[in-house]
Parts: sequence; C-alpha cells; structure tokens
Amino acid sequence: MISISGLSKSFNGNAVLDGIDLDIAPGERVVVIGPSGTGKSTLLRCLNFLDQPDAGRITIGDVTVDAAAATRAEILALRRRSAFVFQNYALFANKTAKQNIMEAMVTVQGRPRAEAERRALEVLAETGLAEKADSFPASLSGGQQQRVGIGRAMAIGAELMLFDEPTSALDPEWVGEVLDLMRRVAERRQTMLIVTHEMQFAREIADRVLFMHGGKIVEAGPREQIFSAPKDERLQRFLSRLSR
Repeated sequence: MISISGLSKSFNGNAVLDGIDLDIAPGERVVVIGPSGTGKSTLLRCLNFLDQPDAGRITIGDVTVDAAAATRAEILALRRRSAFVFQNYALFANKTAKQNIMEAMVTVQGRPRAEAERRALEVLAETGLAEKADSFPASLSGGQQQRVGIGRAMAIGAELMLFDEPTSALDPEWVGEVLDLMRRVAERRQTMLIVTHEMQFAREIADRVLFMHGGKIVEAGPREQIFSAPKDERLQRFLSRLSR
C-alpha cells in the first residue's frame, strides 16, 4: 500500500535522507526511532511534501509520485491519502476545535460543509472532546489541542497517518491522554508511521520498528527484535543511553 524508493533530501549540501527504501503494509504500525538530527521528521515531511524531496518515488494507495518532479495535482492527490499529526498541533488559532477538524475535509477533500461538520462532531466525541467543539485552541490544554490534531487526521479517513513526535511539545501530565488516543486509533488497524521518543509506547504499539542514523535506516525488525536483541552497535548504544 505504501512504498518509498530512493527517497533523498539535502539541506545546504548536507544529506538528511540518504536513499530511503521502505514498504508498509495495510494496517501496519511502524515506529521510527533514533537520535535527534537523523532525518526522522524529515522522512515524514517528505512523504507529505511539507519538504520537497530531492529524489525518489513515493506510492500511497493508487498514487505514485516521482518526488523530484511532482506536479501540484500529484502532490494534492498524495496528500488526500495521508494525514499528518504535528509536534506543535498546527491548529488554526482563529478556528474552533470543530472548524479545525472540518478544514481539511472541506479544502483538501472537497466534502460538503454539512457533511464535514457531522463528521467533525463524531470525531470530537470519539476523542473525548465533544464539549469542546466550539472552543478555540487558546482555551484548550496542550493535550486537548493535540487530540484535536489527531482528530483532524482521523476525520480525513486517510490510508496513512503520519505522527511526528506527537507528545514532544506536551507537558508530562498530558502525554498519557494523547498516547491513549493513539492506542485506540492503532487498535482499528489504521496504517501508521510514527516518529517518537516514547520507547515504552513503541514497545506496545509497533508491528515493526525502524532505527535511523545518519539519514539511513540502519536496522529494522519486529519490536521484540529491536528492543531485546539489537544487532547494530549504534542501535545498541542508543538503547543503552535511554535505559540509564
């Protein structure tokens, strides 16, 4: 369902992604781990064309794009098949929780406003925020804002959900509620690609774990293999530092 081939990206002459190859099966939950600055977030951003890749091919569902020469129409088609959950929520400050969830359904998917509103209210109920439908982001806690961000991704019904360190900007007291919502999404066998530093969460949710270093995937495998019997020395050192 999702296929990435030779995906590369450089900033100021420095390779951040160096020929990434990756296939993800429908319903698979893939977690990406690794030190800061190894290209994890850039990988997700290139898949959604928030960053323009330099080279490679991306397939999501029935859409295949030559990353370096993608047209606006191809990029829009790809974005309609994926949904992005940002580190910093990325909500519109001048729109209510309901309107934030409606926005992509109306502007990207072209759904009628009445239909989008019905779906937004359903999603707010699913995320435990039904009473916050008419609240603006400034009146919501960090955890509530991130749940709206996840709800926005859920509402689209995308084939692939991309999570870019969704708890990194949260105070510790709000992390649990966001992870609980992500667990519920995962239980539906939603296809997910998740960048996170929450190792216990990765142990619980991942079908497969990728370890990135220096812009490459240097080790990949089932979660038990990665966490209990890592082979690459860089992965061993990374996990050792986290366990101290």
